Amino acid sequence: MTAPIIDVRGLSFAYPDGTPALFDVDFHVHQGERVALLGPNGAGKTSLVLHLNGIHSTQQGAIEVSGLPVVDENLMEIRRRVGLVFQDPDDQLFMPTVRRDVAFGPQNLGLDGDELERRVSAALEAVDITDLADRPPHHTSLGQRRRAAIAGVLAMDPEILVLDEPTSNLDPATRRELASLVVRLGITLLVVTHDLPFALEVCERAVVLDRGRVVADGPTRVLLADRELMRRHRLELPYGMVLEGGEGGRV
Repeated sequence: MTAPIIDVRGLSFAYPDGTPALFDVDFHVHQGERVALLGPNGAGKTSLVLHLNGIHSTQQGAIEVSGLPVVDENLMEIRRRVGLVFQDPDDQLFMPTVRRDVAFGPQNLGLDGDELERRVSAALEAVDITDLADRPPHHTSLGQRRRAAIAGVLAMDPEILVLDEPTSNLDPATRRELASLVVRLGITLLVVTHDLPFALEVCERAVVLDRGRVVADGPTRVLLADRELMRRHRLELPYGMVLEGGEGGRV
């Protein structure tokens, strides 16, 4: 197998007030994988992903993205390669139109003219919101704003897309459309989510984090079918949904 595109080794982290968040985490993602990061509230999921593009500085351990250490001198390139989409799209959308929001990142990389227009058009088309390009983001639905936030990240031409709770507050139809969209993108994907059916639909592999430690790593269906694992780490499938037989089992 090729070297991982994300390689986390021995990562430990505590917040400035001394609250511990991560303990000796080893974690990797290979190119083309779609991986769900699961766990109860307070497990350390967000703390982990905020290390991947240097929002949190590494205190102990090492992280590499595409062979580049996540250190200060590499942060600009790391942040281009790791596209992080926050749970609330309004944290990322602030320009007068969707088009200008999507163009904001590439422009800050120095792109302009035909190349900038190509990047923006391709990103809008990838998430099916070309028709919204000239509308103000706050005049669109939550699902459309979430797509616009993803487009803004895609316009940076990342190698890895990280989605933080992408289905939060979405209706079932919009959630289903988003699942189809992210699979169709064909990009290396890391999804932080409490939406276990979404994880099952989108991600072949899952990693379970609890109390700052990796406690399970394997095929998503196998882990979600493990009732004792689920109970022990406060993970619950929706009422009436039962997985049997692990890989290839029935729902």
